Amino acid sequence: MNYSTRVNICDIQIDKYPFDRVVEAIAHQAISRSTPKYVVTPNAQHIVALQHDARFRLIYHQAFIVVPDGVSLLWAAKLFNTPLSGRVNGTDLFEHLCKISADKGLKVFLLGGRTGAAKKAKQVLEARHPNLDIVGTYCPYYGFESDPEELKRINLAIQEAAPDILFVGLGAPKQEYWIYNNYQKLGVPVSIGIGVSFELVAGMVKRAPKFMQKAGLEWLFRLIMEPKRLWQRYFIGNIIFILLVLKQKFKLLWSSYIPMPKKDVV
Repeated sequence: MNYSTRVNICDIQIDKYPFDRVVEAIAHQAISRSTPKYVVTPNAQHIVALQHDARFRLIYHQAFIVVPDGVSLLWAAKLFNTPLSGRVNGTDLFEHLCKISADKGLKVFLLGGRTGAAKKAKQVLEARHPNLDIVGTYCPYYGFESDPEELKRINLAIQEAAPDILFVGLGAPKQEYWIYNNYQKLGVPVSIGIGVSFELVAGMVKRAPKFMQKAGLEWLFRLIMEPKRLWQRYFIGNIIFILLVLKQKFKLLWSSYIPMPKKDVV
């Protein structure tokens, strides 16, 4: 990927590639089975967390591709006069890559999600794409990241299945931490953190109507559906994100007014 096309949003570099180009790059990486890499899918909440989480920032810095999952990132980029090429939603990316995997004979593994979500998503996707080869699912229990034996079991299951693409639905930043700690030893060509996508595909969590997705209101729909769990993340998180964006815009405007130093005439 050509990193010269990245856009700065609150000091986080976001790739400018359109959806189809991202799918093509990930599929090529999976087919080539070259050095393991991983993809991150930032939204407004990620941007907020990245401001104070040095480890999270390091993980982002070393990612293969950083795609704009949230519509709010597109709005911010446009405000900065550096527009992105469009949204690359994590759930849409998951579903489309499963279709590509079925067409190309790639093997897929699903890790994470709520109890039963990965298995149900597997059933839905295999019914939709009969040639899709989902070689395994694994749903670790809450707090598994502190259990060395459970971590070994997860790694062994993935290594034995030898997938070409590993989808991880553990929520951010836990999924990114886990991917970064394990992607090289696992040897999977591509690992991708996709949040709640297993539940959405499985129908365990209802997805926002298309018009709300296009309007950038998917977060509001999820807030309405799960207010107790998500109010702080979306209400407070979105306010902080807006303030960060305005701060960057102010800096850009201020720098444009600073006069260039005059050169001495010899």
